[in-house]
Amino acid sequence: MKPGIHPEYGPVVFEDASTGKQFLTRSTATGDRTITWADGNTYPLITVDVTADSHPFWTGANRLLDTQGRVEKFERKYGKRGVRARKES
Repeated sequence: MKPGIHPEYGPVVFEDASTGKQFLTRSTATGDRTITWADGNTYPLITVDVTADSHPFWTGANRLLDTQGRVEKFERKYGKRGVRARKES
């Protein structure tokens, strides 16, 4: 590898936002928050939305998305657009 062009690669703790599960791994990602791990060392902490602990594919649970009313909400906000008639040549 060429020296001086690659980001630092080191230990980072990732935390699942929905389950709170944390795991220590290595990454180039950095963050402003830190956490003291069980080994007594302090590592950067990065909170993520989905991990294998909460992803429906790995957990076998389906998440119900609230899609009801999304079109109506969009139409209320931006107005309902009519269908354009084609020009007859």
